[in-house]
Amino acid sequence: MRDHPPEGAAAPDQYDSTVGDGVPPGGGGAHAELPEVWHGGATNRVQWLLAGIGAACMALGVELAVDSSWTSSLAPLVMSVVGCVAAGLLVLFGTIAFVHVAVRVDEDALEVRCGHIGVPRRRIPLDDVVGAVYAPQVTPRHWGGWGYRWRPEQGTAVVVRRGEALVLELHDGHTFTVTVDNAEAAVRYIRGRLSVRRNGTPAGA
Repeated sequence: MRDHPPEGAAAPDQYDSTVGDGVPPGGGGAHAELPEVWHGGATNRVQWLLAGIGAACMALGVELAVDSSWTSSLAPLVMSVVGCVAAGLLVLFGTIAFVHVAVRVDEDALEVRCGHIGVPRRRIPLDDVVGAVYAPQVTPRHWGGWGYRWRPEQGTAVVVRRGEALVLELHDGHTFTVTVDNAEAAVRYIRGRLSVRRNGTPAGA
């Protein structure tokens, strides 16, 4: 594991050493057999407000194109129409894509799908994972905004809302953070899976 926890994640002495009632750090001690798949997700309905603003920008661009005479001042009008439509599309699709995030973990990999169409998508094999950490409070400030974020010194993140998150520690020294409800359960599950892969038997067997 890294000497310093990722920004927005709790330091080792700031989260419950057992992360609930399942697998303690390192993956040992689980008494129940792991389910085949863990599913989780998170939603931020505030993003729909931003999507509405984007739709309004597009509507304004269309209205300008339809209602204008196009007989004079053509260049400024074209720039206004194109600017409104482009800004509207950027805001609309940029927000809708991160209204919701779905997380799926099985014996082989963690997969994250954003939005209701599942794009962008990220799949991380568990072979690339060193450990999993529960972060009780992640905010957009930690990553420079909402959405799919990247910081060269830290790694990547999918941030759709403030609050708890799952932090994967990867072999390359970076992290992958995703805001997800019931992140503690995700940490327990991933630690259990890592224990199985390393020891060849379920944790606690």
